[in-house]
Amino acid sequence: MHKLSLIIPCYNEEEALPFLYKSICQVCDIMSDQKFEFIFVNDGSKDNTLDIIKNFEVEDKRVRYISFSRNFGKEAAMYAGLEASNGDFVAIMDADMQDPPSLLPQMYSYVKDGEYDSVATRRVTREGEPPIRSFFAKQFYKIINKISNADIVDGARDFRLMSRQMADAILSMKEYNRFSKGIYGWVGFKTKWLPFKNIERVAGETKWSFWKLFTYSLEGIIGFSTKPLAIASILGLIFCVLSFIFIIYIIIKTIIFNNPVEGWPSLACIVLFVSGIQLFCTGIVGQYMSKTYLETKARPIYIIKETEKMNNDKKNEVQINKIEEIY
Repeated sequence: MHKLSLIIPCYNEEEALPFLYKSICQVCDIMSDQKFEFIFVNDGSKDNTLDIIKNFEVEDKRVRYISFSRNFGKEAAMYAGLEASNGDFVAIMDADMQDPPSLLPQMYSYVKDGEYDSVATRRVTREGEPPIRSFFAKQFYKIINKISNADIVDGARDFRLMSRQMADAILSMKEYNRFSKGIYGWVGFKTKWLPFKNIERVAGETKWSFWKLFTYSLEGIIGFSTKPLAIASILGLIFCVLSFIFIIYIIIKTIIFNNPVEGWPSLACIVLFVSGIQLFCTGIVGQYMSKTYLETKARPIYIIKETEKMNNDKKNEVQINKIEEIY
């Protein structure tokens, strides 16, 4: 009997967790020939998320949990869950029910026989999502697939079921600045894509603002492509050539045709434009340098405050102390 580890990152999901737990228990009843472990990763939630998870753990021995010392982000939560998992197969899904647990049996059927190393999901519709967010999301997938070697499918979700071998390959990539969608594509392995229609959150509100999604997309571009650096170099070369041509034009116009250059407003605009390009290119280089700086610090990807094992060890210690006091 194989074991399937289900990793669920959670950040302020107290409203959605009861719905999710009920749904995954129903799926487990359907997949009764498999062993399960549910690894809830509390990513520094400020609501009652951890208390709800602890209640699950008391009632269900399949439940395990990891609680961070603060909010480290979804990428860190997924990595922590992968490190803690010990199943033959590993699945990652969100807690908000936008990743339907009902797809797990179908996903598992493709992987269990070794035909595929992983089954990944992708949204074919974006109903219920703001149009501007959908537009920029589509543009991001187009850009990153053109400028990087990472194979990232439009609408790809983090909802994925993979073999132990692929999970271990992902764990071998210990980079601090993580972009899992790119990592999945970079490590390779044979992947089956499973399309489904967009599903709205069962409860609560999304934690991903437009700005967070924008910075996350930059993480992906910087982490899996050096093309922006090449673009900055090309822009610098183009403007050097243009400035040289413009200098020759001014010399010819002034000396041969005796026509001095007029108009400081046009000159000011040119200076401001070129300065803007320079700052833009410097910003690109700065982004790569900042990521390199963070990597060289070698800080841990996450810090654990509490797990179910630590909690149980404390309970056992208290119980042993009480027994010693009696005797």
